[in-house]
Amino acid sequence: MKIVRTAAELRTEGSTGLVPTMGGFHEGHLSLFRSARAENRTVVASLFVNPAQFAPGEDLDRYPRDEKRDATLAEEAGVDVLFAPAAEEIYPDGFQTWVDVEEVGSILEGEYRPGHFRGVATVCLKLFNLVRPARAYFGQKDAQQVAVIKRMVRDLAVPVEIRVCPTIRDEDGLALSSRNAYLSPAERRTAPLLYQVLCDSAAALGQDPEAVAATLDRGIAQLSAGGFAVDYLELRDATDLTPMARLAGPARLLAAARIGRTRLIDNVPVLLA
Repeated sequence: MKIVRTAAELRTEGSTGLVPTMGGFHEGHLSLFRSARAENRTVVASLFVNPAQFAPGEDLDRYPRDEKRDATLAEEAGVDVLFAPAAEEIYPDGFQTWVDVEEVGSILEGEYRPGHFRGVATVCLKLFNLVRPARAYFGQKDAQQVAVIKRMVRDLAVPVEIRVCPTIRDEDGLALSSRNAYLSPAERRTAPLLYQVLCDSAAALGQDPEAVAATLDRGIAQLSAGGFAVDYLELRDATDLTPMARLAGPARLLAAARIGRTRLIDNVPVLLA
């Protein structure tokens, strides 16, 4: 595996799969690498903690960083090129062009983290332009990020196929995330409640598609009683994330909640019984 730090060093052959990451690799990232490996001649993983997607006061400075470990894991999973640029390579002096996916990027996470998806969309478009992949790989855990990237690709006619891979979870259901490292032992024991409430709420809605408000209120109460500070628990259309007052088609339940200093997000599909 080759590690490169500048756009000038990027060289790929044949069909290329790109996995954009911020490092802190876990089995979720490795599953994306393996999917890309199975479908492409060349696999590029980016390793860039993107400052533009962190708001003031968020965890930019303490976000997990261990390039040596990440490089070893990436190589073992079949990555050919690890693109690990400095911030100046992505945002050179005088940078002033941003991608703002207005509607889908302003709700849910966009409401609680203003500017987050502007940073995500901009860095992803830049990576697409630098790497020129045939396919780019994202995890379903970040469902809203997927929706933002898909909308950007469609609106701007970016010639890349967006591949969405299943959420990888621990045995107790907690979705894998680099930020799970922030959890204390007690918080880690409580954290799976988020997924449990999502699953229970999805099952309830499948049985009673009219009871959206009551089901969401019950889920929020369960999370609050379990020690979470809930930002949102909402039912949204599976494609464009518009609100759903009743379950009337493919949908997702999306949640964000804090336990201690750690903010967790997750989502599950909701289907009519």
